[in-house]
Amino acid sequence: MPPESALLESRALRESLAARTGVLDKVKVLAMLPDGLHVTTRMVAEYFEVSEEVVRQLTARHRSELSSNGMTTLRGADLRRFKRDILSRYTAAGYPQARSNLGVFTRRAVLNVAMLLRDSPVAREVRRYLLDVEESFTTPRSGTAPSAERSLEARMTVVESCLADVGAALRDLGPVLRRTSDRLDRIDERLDGMDRRIAFMDRRLDNTNQVVCAMSERVAGMDVRLRQLQEETARCPRPRGGRR
Repeated sequence: MPPESALLESRALRESLAARTGVLDKVKVLAMLPDGLHVTTRMVAEYFEVSEEVVRQLTARHRSELSSNGMTTLRGADLRRFKRDILSRYTAAGYPQARSNLGVFTRRAVLNVAMLLRDSPVAREVRRYLLDVEESFTTPRSGTAPSAERSLEARMTVVESCLADVGAALRDLGPVLRRTSDRLDRIDERLDGMDRRIAFMDRRLDNTNQVVCAMSERVAGMDVRLRQLQEETARCPRPRGGRR
């Protein structure tokens, strides 16, 4: 088994273990925001028992790697929506309302922090546990099989990590489905409005048709009356002494 310090130096090794997020709760329970997907910078600092400034310095040095594992900085409309939908239901997060941006981490990003944070006993324990589980699952020592208990624990950790990723993916679908539902509701409202306008136009057309029919009847009556007048005029004798 490589020393836990190897994780501090090798990004390739960190990437190979990035999916083992179940290890976090084996060492210490990681409190999550109500969406079950994210934690704030303060919550990461509390988990690793370090200051927020230490976490910020770490994220500044390894922003690209952490971003690839789910860390993001929310601003503008995204931040307002996140505060309204998520943070408003979690007062313990203690986030500053006036801030113009907010860093949030997924479980995968938190595990990435554990593999990078040097001066945290919790992070060191996560690294040791992570490497121990990985060795137990993949490479038995001295060519001998690990104990049944240790092997079972390693397998359960891998299963929990996979389930955590599946659960996160399913939770990611929640906001997408809600937005899709909202869009469908708006489309339904627009279709209802179009139906009402079409019904109004149908009524107008019916009224217009009735007017046209009434006018047609009046024109027909006038035509009949005109023919009658013509017939009466033709039957009347012309007066004598008129010009030839």
